[in-house]
Amino acid sequence: MDFLMSGLAACGACLFTNPLEVVKTRMQLQGELQSPGTYQRHYRNVFHAFITIAKVKTHLQAQAASEIAVGHQYKHQGMFQALTEIGQKHGLVGLWRGAMGGLPRVVIGSSTQLCTFSSTKDLLTQWEIFPPQSWKGALTAAMVSGMVVVLAMTPFDVVSTRLYNQPTDVQGKGLMYRGILDALLQTARTEGILGMYKGIGASYFRLGPHTILSLFFWDQLRILYYTYSK
Repeated sequence: MDFLMSGLAACGACLFTNPLEVVKTRMQLQGELQSPGTYQRHYRNVFHAFITIAKVKTHLQAQAASEIAVGHQYKHQGMFQALTEIGQKHGLVGLWRGAMGGLPRVVIGSSTQLCTFSSTKDLLTQWEIFPPQSWKGALTAAMVSGMVVVLAMTPFDVVSTRLYNQPTDVQGKGLMYRGILDALLQTARTEGILGMYKGIGASYFRLGPHTILSLFFWDQLRILYYTYSK
């Protein structure tokens, strides 16, 4: 039942935050491996990115009209077409390309998310700031968790996005990065430390609400389940 409730909570969060994921991906790919000030900035900030995209998952989310394109551009027409094309070109292994780069992102994000949420909620309960089982406690703890997650995970999120989106040769080998460490070093050397936090505003607007909604929905579903299962 916990697995089902977690899945429902994540679905509810994704429903609201997917547009923010698109914006975050575009901003993280903008100026890839280019020194600050040497490239055209199609997206000045998260709000400008929303407006620009309105006017005109990663391959699909990075795909854009030529005048505002960033990163390597794939020509996928949809999820199933993308899965089929990648499978035909690179086999089953191709569908897991970049997984090792995504692993640190998931480990750091998930551990930070759960630890900060539980710790903050326990502190709020001990200090009796909110009534017992109040939704306000869960919401406050989720908001704190969202901020910490974004700060801890953004560098790995930037690198993960770039590893997934980089062009490949006929063997499916990446043409820009050899792996996560190489991607981290290249990004830091070329774009500086701030390059590791590129798109952090969009990341917070995406990961913040997603973390808040996921943990809030999960907490409330658990309360409902244990209330009515007695």
